[in-house]
Amino acid sequence: MAQSSTYNPALSGNPQSATGRAYPNGNPDLDYNRPGVRNTDSAVPLHRNKAVVHDYASDGPAPGNLAFRWTYGSNIAAKNRDPRVQVVQYNEDSFVLRQNVCVHWEAPFTYLLFGNKGALLIDSGATANARHYPLRETVDAIITRWAQARGRSKVPLTIALTSGEDMAQNQGLVQFAGRPDTVIVPKPLDVMKRFYGLGSSWPSGTGKIDLGDRVIEVIPTPGTHKDGVSFYDPYCDFLFTGDLLFPGKINIGNDRDFIASLERLKGFAASRPVKWILGGHIEMMFAPGKYYPRFYTYKPYERVLEMEPALIDEALKYAREVQGKDMMLIRPDFVLFNGVSPDQRTQVWPEGVPNINPPRPF
Repeated sequence: MAQSSTYNPALSGNPQSATGRAYPNGNPDLDYNRPGVRNTDSAVPLHRNKAVVHDYASDGPAPGNLAFRWTYGSNIAAKNRDPRVQVVQYNEDSFVLRQNVCVHWEAPFTYLLFGNKGALLIDSGATANARHYPLRETVDAIITRWAQARGRSKVPLTIALTSGEDMAQNQGLVQFAGRPDTVIVPKPLDVMKRFYGLGSSWPSGTGKIDLGDRVIEVIPTPGTHKDGVSFYDPYCDFLFTGDLLFPGKINIGNDRDFIASLERLKGFAASRPVKWILGGHIEMMFAPGKYYPRFYTYKPYERVLEMEPALIDEALKYAREVQGKDMMLIRPDFVLFNGVSPDQRTQVWPEGVPNINPPRPF
């Protein structure tokens, strides 16, 4: 589409990037912001006189960007000066937050999603102490800024966990105790099932969290934890899988449930578009099959967070291979541990996985 003669990228709010990509949505002279168009930057000053209502209807995934590097810690954790919570805005309604690896070695991810009627925080990190891990302060600041841009005085918040049993994802909940306009999904399994309307259908049914025209689907996925759930966002086409499937050491709690949950995810992904799978951690290195041991606070060669949906099939294939066996199995993008310690090692390198030694950080 041709640009108007008065168009100035430097003044549009979406200039030509250094990579040569154009982001024209912010230019009101162009026809990108007509009513009903998907994935537009609706939070522009033209709408300050009323609350902005975003159109989340979609034919494809909302655009966004994860092309950056996560902070990777320090050899001496006490000397690390990176932010305690790293915040990346994927797009105007979707944020990815990561706990500093020097605050907790698992460096878990949390996700903050907005709709027209509220926000959802998926998971809450591994540290309760707000001074060491200021999750609530960070989330409150994001919500305040988002509300100001959207002309809203109040944004109700729902907090949901991929597993209430997972100590690396439930510790930050205490920071939100007593917070106004906040609903915390209960941790006890039976109560959590009822909250999602899954009391009689678990684990075969699905639940929903309606953020206002952005409805997040809740999929029961026990296997690493008895109360495991995954979340699907139809706006970005993201599947949030917590500890069930992530680029790291997957500790299988019940191999039969784990296989059934992967089969459920496979069927779900076949009926919905999935751009990326986003898990709760990164433990793999960029070298195939190599991973960081537990308690490391310096991880300069991490794999990227996002996983291709085809990895569901790969995880399912090798989950069946380890079923009923006490063993670990290394794959390029994850490692399965079934009935063995997460510190288990193998002397046999798996066939088909390149054995590349990553550079040493020292």
